[in-house]
Amino acid sequence: MFAWETAGKKAFKGSMSDDLFKPTKTVAANMGLYNGFLAAGLIWSLFIKDMEWHTNVAMFFLICVIIAGLYGAATAGKKILYIQALPAIIALLGLIIWN
Repeated sequence: MFAWETAGKKAFKGSMSDDLFKPTKTVAANMGLYNGFLAAGLIWSLFIKDMEWHTNVAMFFLICVIIAGLYGAATAGKKILYIQALPAIIALLGLIIWN
C-alpha cells in the first residue's frame, strides 16, 4: 500500500512498465487497504474463543482471499494464484481438516 513505487516494481517486475507505477499509486493503495482488511479479519478470527464462530469467521475471510486471488490470477497475472490464492486454499483446507 505504501511502497507501490518501490517494492511494487519488484513484485510486478515484467508485468507492467515502470512508468505506470506513479499513475496507478491510488489504485494500488486501495488494493493494499482491501488486503489489510482481509488480514485484519483473519487476525481477528484468532482471538475469537467460541470455536464455531472462530471457524466461520476464518473461513469467510479465507474464502474472500481465495476469490480475490482467483480473480487476480484471471485478470492480472497467473503468479497471483500461487502467491495469494494457493496459501489461502491450503489454510482453508487445514481449517476444515482440523475442525
